[in-house]
Amino acid sequence: MFAIRIAAPDRATTGELIELKALIRHPQESGFRMGPRGVPVPRDILTAFECLYNGEQIFAATLYPGISANPFLSFYTRATESGTLIFRWTDQDGESYEDSHELVVE
Repeated sequence: MFAIRIAAPDRATTGELIELKALIRHPQESGFRMGPRGVPVPRDILTAFECLYNGEQIFAATLYPGISANPFLSFYTRATESGTLIFRWTDQDGESYEDSHELVVE
């Protein structure tokens, strides 16, 4: 499993625009690079990212082999109610990795 780093506020006021950031440590090997013995390094990429706010998708992105290693995403949403933010990444084999963050809206 890969480490996901999340930067999100713990608290916000109702209607406040908040910035959410996510970074996942992942090599993003395209399959085109040659290893030390001239053998191609096997393809290993993340293909999708989504963020859910209380179960509702608020952001989604499709990732391609050209995305750099350790992808970083930053986006905004409005704080409407207290709840859980789920950050989910999916790799080329369909396996998903996720982390969550609790947001308190006052």
